[in-house]
Amino acid sequence: MEASPRKPTVVIVGRPNVGKSTLFNAITGTRRSIVGDEPGITRDRIHGTAAHLGRPFEVIDTGGIVPSDLELIPSEIFKQARVALDEAAHIIFLIDGRTEITGPDRELARLLKRLGKPVALAVNKIDATAREGLSHEFYELGFEHLFPVSAEHRRGLEELLDHVTAAFPASETPAEAVSHGSIRVAIVGRPNAGKSTLLNALAGAERAIVSPIAGTTRDAVDETVTHEGADYTFVDTAGIRRKGKTKLMAEKLSVVMARRHIRMASVVLILIDAVEGIAAQDATIAGYAHDDGKPVIVCVNKWDAHPDRNQKKFTEELKMQLKFLDYAPVLFMSARTGHGVNKLFRLIRDGYEESSRRVGTGELNRFVELLRVEPGVKLYYITQASVRPPTFVAFTDQRDLHFSAERFLANQLRKRFGFRGTPLVIKNRWKRNPR
Repeated sequence: MEASPRKPTVVIVGRPNVGKSTLFNAITGTRRSIVGDEPGITRDRIHGTAAHLGRPFEVIDTGGIVPSDLELIPSEIFKQARVALDEAAHIIFLIDGRTEITGPDRELARLLKRLGKPVALAVNKIDATAREGLSHEFYELGFEHLFPVSAEHRRGLEELLDHVTAAFPASETPAEAVSHGSIRVAIVGRPNAGKSTLLNALAGAERAIVSPIAGTTRDAVDETVTHEGADYTFVDTAGIRRKGKTKLMAEKLSVVMARRHIRMASVVLILIDAVEGIAAQDATIAGYAHDDGKPVIVCVNKWDAHPDRNQKKFTEELKMQLKFLDYAPVLFMSARTGHGVNKLFRLIRDGYEESSRRVGTGELNRFVELLRVEPGVKLYYITQASVRPPTFVAFTDQRDLHFSAERFLANQLRKRFGFRGTPLVIKNRWKRNPR
């Protein structure tokens, strides 16, 4: 069997605390790098995989480098970074756009030039258009390709990755391989919706404290379960409360942690109390998961206690109040009795696999040929930029694509290729008419 060609490697370098880990997380769509305000948090190289416009590549987040300061940064980190730099197909030299050029910046610039590798200078923390002018002073470091970015707000990343990956080969693989590691699942919902009871039912053990008092779970509790050969790590987040009712610091922290676990999850289970019905807060919680691009399963819990058990009527009401979740499957269940709980495993697996689905360029080209968008809109072609969530770039003759056209494209992609349970992201790129 012929070995698959190695992916090109992109290495992120820079002095401590310029935002390398934040940029790594933004490019890979993961939270593998720890992000914090303390300089030098990242000590070793951290590897990840990503793709841009159908071009897969590896990303390496190096430890903070200060070439001449052995006391601040151990020599071993510099050696590890040097190994990564020697293997790099392209280097992103990240610099803090809110500070002046420092001695270590200049020293690192000289080192990178001697390597003879392609370098993109990314000036980070430029989080507003008005600040972009501040980035031009960094041209004095001697790099031709400079990109103002905000890794935290994902500003300027498309232009940066367009340049970095321009020479990388495109993948014709129709589906991206799905990791067979543990699928991380966040269980979220209003206090007392039954999250801890569901975790216990899934794990088959009294792992979480279950109580009729709303808000018993303060911290996140996790449990790894193996089902039909697949591993699932369930995280029971503390009940999310409305800001006005979150007075205790522990509860305020629980909101922050719940949102964090949604961001770190592969799949999100949104628990709705069937007896209390759908509340505005359910929509808010669902919005967190949707905005973070996570596959969602709506779990209507305590269905055995519902007065009329009319699933059709409840589903219609649900779809009316959570219109943006029209792609999400709905499961009526009872965590207390275990009814319907086993069906969750298959739904979670499906959602994860659908969010990891990659459609080949050839298939997308054939799809575009049969497609007729709104009158007056010319669609040249579509390419899939990334997965989790599946993200597509539509090249059109429009500077701004109307949201109805974006929704139409998303619906047609679902109709043709599936993507059940996962949000789709449609990005528009204006392409000048060749005539």
